[in-house]
Amino acid sequence: MTTPETLFSGYRFPEGCRWHDGLLWFSDMHTGVVYSVDLAARTTTEVMTIDGRPSGIGWLPDGSLVLSSMLDRRVLRRSPDGEVSVYCDLSDATPYPINDLIVDPAGRVIVGEFGYDLYAEAEPQGGSLFGVRADGGYDVLVDDLTFPNGMAILSTGVLVVAETFGTRLTAFDIAPDGSLTGRRVWAELPDGSTPDGICVDAEDAIWVSSIVPGRFLRVREGGEVTDDLQLDGRLAVDCVLGGPDGRTLLLSTADSWQPDDTAKSWAGRIESVPARVAGVE
Repeated sequence: MTTPETLFSGYRFPEGCRWHDGLLWFSDMHTGVVYSVDLAARTTTEVMTIDGRPSGIGWLPDGSLVLSSMLDRRVLRRSPDGEVSVYCDLSDATPYPINDLIVDPAGRVIVGEFGYDLYAEAEPQGGSLFGVRADGGYDVLVDDLTFPNGMAILSTGVLVVAETFGTRLTAFDIAPDGSLTGRRVWAELPDGSTPDGICVDAEDAIWVSSIVPGRFLRVREGGEVTDDLQLDGRLAVDCVLGGPDGRTLLLSTADSWQPDDTAKSWAGRIESVPARVAGVE
């Protein structure tokens, strides 16, 4: 693959990359700012800022943006007119940060959590996925994933979850009531992989941001790696397919996942490379 082109720089830890309504969206986790980006105009807009450290982003059927506020363990809702409210409070469900989220085809929010204190380098424990109900309540869908992180939904409706410290992608069927069934390994990843953000393309292959070794991998079900992009000394944080024809692989990279480090370096970037297969919004 070609060497990535740096599009934007000067962030701390860009995460939660999404392509929506012709724009790139992402969270600069360590500054609390959520951005939208017009690639054609090369302009960025600060959509909102929160104190609780933003991560995953999604959209409800009414057009509202939903966002995981990691440290206070709340899912926030930003209505189309800009009003911000608490969509679901998960602070009684876990003492640890929540993480990425996704909105399923029925408009339900699925959000993960660390399961332990990563920033204090504690011993890893099983992490949960929570299903958020429209009334603001939640259900525990799974409680023993090995650091659930990025999520993607295939054209078949199958949910795929990155288990960062499990070196794998795990799949579930989404039942009509929102529960997750049929758990299975979708792909075992190469040794040393630490899957973080993921996105799906039009062939139902998944691009994986393998954060610690600094690799972006395109993987098919079963584990075949079709593309492998190795960064030079940077972390591969997240990725999404976008651009006018969906064939731009947008990469978020950083030099550290520790907030104390990124407060000094501000080395986070949004980069890009061309992709052979288009993405799906």
